[in-house]
Amino acid sequence: MKLPTVQFTKEQERFREEVRAFLQDELSKGTFQTKCDSWLSGCDANFSKLVAEKGWIGMTWPKKYGGGERSSIDRYILTEEFLAFGAPVAAHWFADRQTGPLLLRFGTEEQRNFFLPKIVKGECFFAIGLSEPNSGSDLASVKTRAEKVEGGWVVNGAKTWSSNAQHAHYMVTLVRTEPVSEKKHSGLSQLIIDLNSEGVTISPIRYLTGEHHFNDVFFDNVFVPDEMVVGTLGNGWAQGLAELAYERSGPERILSTFPLLNEAIEELKRQHNLEGLAEASKLVAELWSLRNLSIGVAKVLEEGGEVMVPAALVKSIGTKFEQKVPEVVRLLMDVYPQLQAEQKMNRFLAESILHAPGFTIRGGTSEVLYGIIAKGVIAG
Repeated sequence: MKLPTVQFTKEQERFREEVRAFLQDELSKGTFQTKCDSWLSGCDANFSKLVAEKGWIGMTWPKKYGGGERSSIDRYILTEEFLAFGAPVAAHWFADRQTGPLLLRFGTEEQRNFFLPKIVKGECFFAIGLSEPNSGSDLASVKTRAEKVEGGWVVNGAKTWSSNAQHAHYMVTLVRTEPVSEKKHSGLSQLIIDLNSEGVTISPIRYLTGEHHFNDVFFDNVFVPDEMVVGTLGNGWAQGLAELAYERSGPERILSTFPLLNEAIEELKRQHNLEGLAEASKLVAELWSLRNLSIGVAKVLEEGGEVMVPAALVKSIGTKFEQKVPEVVRLLMDVYPQLQAEQKMNRFLAESILHAPGFTIRGGTSEVLYGIIAKGVIAG
């Protein structure tokens, strides 16, 4: 596996400083409070609107749809700074990261013209409908069915682990449009479902913190117009895999617990704890290596290359790293984790510990990712 090395330009470094100044200003105003795992748990439509006004949603997309036609590396820089500050970007996150690129690659011109400008303005949020109850990690065992009727489809079934569906306007949903055959990956299609449609029920799956980010979503005779079919009927599996490449390889797979790591290092410095800093430096070295992998994948994606295996690698190793950070910090420091604590260290540690179990679920379980990597190695 060969990934390119990326060197940031002076212009890109200036852009980083611009983003950092914006976030520091909004943080000082009290617009948001730094959180760990903010790309999932920090859902704030007003903050997303501020980001949209800066032109930072859909920034790599064509200008005719409202995008900025900037590079994927620019977007990577933006994402890193959002995560480092723990900014509440969850409202627009999935539409910006996945839905837009999916529609640009597979959608109709009507879909692009309708959805993309709204996403760019921070006015339209998407959820992802892939996993299902009782299916474990076998994504191909989709039982949610779409039956053809005049003018569209009637959908019945359920999706689970749907992040922030309670705040989303639409969901890109993987459904079975043909009877199950020996090739269970065939006969699957993607539909855009309006989550305000009659027959849609959204039920929370609460975190250990009591927070509501994951959901079960049920479809009971939900009508979906023909124009909401994404791409080609029966090609849903291939389209879904292409979509997952964007989901698995970004900096959110390595920086969810970064605010905790950063605060721990600052505290160890204040304590002149050289032994603790030596242990923390091992985490920094591991993070730097993961970051280089992740940036390399972003560059290959920009160039239209195949990244299924390296994206799975980034996600699987990144999950272990993100879960390791709170464990190391907990052992290094005398900290009492409390979600409502005024001291940032205590709060960040509580958020990281209680969110960490979910890291292995979202974006594909580690066991599934190991299988993808192994098959890629054998095929290579």
